[in-house]
Amino acid sequence: MSTEVRATPGTWPLMLGAAAILLITQGARQSLGLFVAPLDRDTGLGIASVSFAFAVSQFMWGFAQPFFGAVAARWGTRLVLVGGALLVALGTALTPFARTSATLTLSLGIIAAVGAAAGSFAILIGGIARYLPEHRRSFASGFINAGASLGQFVFAPVLQWGIERYGWVPTMFALAATALLAIPISLQLTAHLEAAPLLAGASTGEGLRAQLRRALRERSYLLLHLAFFTCGFHVAFLVTHLPGQVALCGLASAVSAAALALIGLFNIAGSLGAGALCQRYRMKSVLMAMYLARAALIAAFLLAPKVPWTFYLFAAALGLTYLATVPPTAGLVGKLFGPQHLATLFGLTLVTHQLGAFFGAWLGGISLSRFGDYSWMWYADMVLAVLAALCHLPIREARPLPRLAPA
Repeated sequence: MSTEVRATPGTWPLMLGAAAILLITQGARQSLGLFVAPLDRDTGLGIASVSFAFAVSQFMWGFAQPFFGAVAARWGTRLVLVGGALLVALGTALTPFARTSATLTLSLGIIAAVGAAAGSFAILIGGIARYLPEHRRSFASGFINAGASLGQFVFAPVLQWGIERYGWVPTMFALAATALLAIPISLQLTAHLEAAPLLAGASTGEGLRAQLRRALRERSYLLLHLAFFTCGFHVAFLVTHLPGQVALCGLASAVSAAALALIGLFNIAGSLGAGALCQRYRMKSVLMAMYLARAALIAAFLLAPKVPWTFYLFAAALGLTYLATVPPTAGLVGKLFGPQHLATLFGLTLVTHQLGAFFGAWLGGISLSRFGDYSWMWYADMVLAVLAALCHLPIREARPLPRLAPA
């Protein structure tokens, strides 16, 4: 008996294309915290206003995903992916011209964030899940999600280098141009989707409204929302305010870029590992272990001396769980309701995730401006992580069945 996962040749172009799009749309987005200090310094808006724009960005990224999931299901994934890349480029290019809180929120917090939502994990995995057999979906989810982590590993040091050498404005313009690279990849991916055969059983015949009504009555689905709120709080606080924490400790900005890059690098292993573990263990058990590990890691970080190696080790260890919660959460949604409306149903969990992200990014700025540090945010992180782990206990999920290895 074996639980080994092998993708057939026809699935690899789908997985590689989706991972490449996520590398561009999410890799850069997860490194935007490097622009917080330059924006605060040059616009004169204050850390609270800049943090609010980033918080709105976090929420809009989640809020728009169910909408785009429905659009993709009705009119096709190609329209959504290409339109999203154009919006990311537009919003990012407009950001250097923002001189008020409202214009910064509009460009970075709404336009760019909504565009990134159109090229997000929910749209990509929802777009290809119907072409993958059920036993390969969690592995595919982990593989695609690793694209975002690889993007963060690549973008963080490059953006920091660009900010230091050329300034944040030219670097922001270069970032806007980079977003357009997602367009040809999207066209290639959707061409493969059109050629791939739809698997039997991928369409249940149940309408979106009926499945939404069923989902909102399902306790396990609602508990996933509660736990995912915590994940969003963690992720947004880290990507937005980790550079600020580094600065408070009197360390160079290069430490911030290296730490963000390490989070992305180690989350590649975390995402792939999560996808593989979900083939052998209950997904809810994998998620519980991740949230409890986060609480322990934050406690260790607070007790450790604040030297560069502390940040590097913390980033590497936390990176193993950082976005690795996405594949098992998406897998649980798929188990409960099937792949037909996965983009919309998982997109709704991401709304809750990004509601947590809104508070993580915004309250981080409030904490710094009011108390002069982030201590209370770290304490809240630990408490929420433990509560998120407990949320998974009542979730109903059958054990994964062992599969025969292919001859």
